[in-house]
This record gives sequence, C-alpha cells and structure tokens, in this order.
Amino acid sequence: MSAKSYQLYPPPVRRKYKKDEFIIRSGDAVRSIAILVKGSAIVIKEDVYGRRLIIQEIAPGQVFAEVFACLAGMPAEVSVLAREDCEVMTFGVEAIIGICPARCEHHTRVVRNLLMLLANKNLALTRKVEFLSKRTIRERLLAYLSGESLRHGKKRFTIPYNRQQLADYLSVDRSALSAEISKLQKEGVLSSDRRQFHLLV
Repeated sequence: MSAKSYQLYPPPVRRKYKKDEFIIRSGDAVRSIAILVKGSAIVIKEDVYGRRLIIQEIAPGQVFAEVFACLAGMPAEVSVLAREDCEVMTFGVEAIIGICPARCEHHTRVVRNLLMLLANKNLALTRKVEFLSKRTIRERLLAYLSGESLRHGKKRFTIPYNRQQLADYLSVDRSALSAEISKLQKEGVLSSDRRQFHLLV
C-alpha cells in the first residue's frame, strides 16, 4: 500500500462559529488540536462568581486546545469564546504527535511548527505573569503597554482589546482602568483613542 493511499487518522474538520459563541467551554472533554482559520477568539477563565479573566487572544493561524488534547482525560479548565465570526479547523491529536507512516517532510514540519507555537505561547504567558505581578493598575497597564510597544517596534500601536477586555486581561476593574488611563493622559505619559495608544515618554 502506498504512503499516499494510507490513511491512519480521520481528516481535519472545519466548523464555523458565530460572534460570542463558545468554541470550547470549561469542563469540555477536548480530543482535538484546533487552529483558528478566520476571525478572532479569546481564551477566558471564569470563577464561580462570573468574573472573567482573559488569558490570551487567538488570531488566525494560531493553535489552541493543544494542552488539554494532549493530556488525555483532563477536561478543559478554560473556555474559548469567538470574539467575532470564526472558522476553526480541528485535528485529532494523534494526527499531529503520532508517527507518520510515510515519514513525510510535511509531518515533520507540522510538528516543528507546533513546537514553535507552544514556545511562543509559553513566552506570552510568562509575560502576562510579569504584568499580573505588578501591584497597582498603573504598573500593570504601563508594563503591558511597554511590552506592546516593544513588540510593535514603535511607540504608537493598536492593542487587540477594548476597555473591558483589557481590564479582564489585566485582572482589574474597568472603571478603575479607565480612570488610570485618563490620569496618564493628563500627565502626558500617553495618549489613547479606543484601542490605539501612543506612549509619549
């Protein structure tokens, strides 16, 4: 039997989700690695009181759900929510981490890319721990904006979050965050227009 005709794993599945629809809910059994094809989504964690913390933004081309898919039997501890209409492709985890019967270059490249994505995700989470280690809203906000400025390579940039989402990401109160942004603008530290920020110092 030729390598081309040999199919060990089921084919990928594509599915569309509407804005504000859950792609994954906390507690779900996750058996597939997912890739966001179109749209945008966020990874969130909610406590028993309904308070929401945004852990990560997911952009097209990014992988998610890989941790729980690889840890068989462990239910998802976070939810993934469509921030706008989305299209998602899922792969059975065995199709990624299993041994390719054809020993093809494409499979090797997929595994390599997955490891790079995991490394980048780990780096992003490490940076977030740094933000959340700051004690005040001002320190958290400036640490986050400084990181975004470095990532964009300029002092004027656009962040992926609106005010409520940014507050959830930094784990602070929205009103207090807006007040701090206004204060920093009056002090000449930054200027802001919705998602756009300009660091002035």
